[in-house]
Amino acid sequence: MNNQTSEQLNEQREAAEQAAIEKRRERLKNESTRIIEIANNESYSALKCIHQLSVAGGATEATYVAIEQRIVVDQDPAGAYHLALLAQNTPDLPIDARQLIELVVNKGDNHQRLALLKNLPLPPVDLIKEQILASDDGEAIGQMNAYLQINPEGYGSHHMLSSGQSDQIVPLSRGNSNN
Repeated sequence: MNNQTSEQLNEQREAAEQAAIEKRRERLKNESTRIIEIANNESYSALKCIHQLSVAGGATEATYVAIEQRIVVDQDPAGAYHLALLAQNTPDLPIDARQLIELVVNKGDNHQRLALLKNLPLPPVDLIKEQILASDDGEAIGQMNAYLQINPEGYGSHHMLSSGQSDQIVPLSRGNSNN
């Protein structure tokens, strides 16, 4: 009788776990639909969508694609920066991180370029360097040179942290919603 009771408890536990998984899946599907709706209908909503995606704890592939499309349509370097970082940490996302990185380098501000330099595992150092130097922003050039002096290959903070050096991972950028 103990065996039968134990089996019944295991079956009930498995059924409860499966129900919880289904409930979470349904919630993520609903959140994804809502986020896609925002991305499809609100200009410069990428940061809002990325935040809501983070709060939801994930989303469908279509959600990431909708956010990427919003970023490209708006040419939004702040949204591109954050989605590119997300893509670097989650390699199976269905987005083109290179396109996002290029958007930040070409249309973003020096704060965002420096953040890419520090936060991407393998940033496009030469492109970032070229844009920052062309800006004639003495402060940004100084920060870039100081960073590249201790990390000439530009491996990003992930490499430096794992090698025992410390650097601050740059949080959400100050992004301008009118770029």
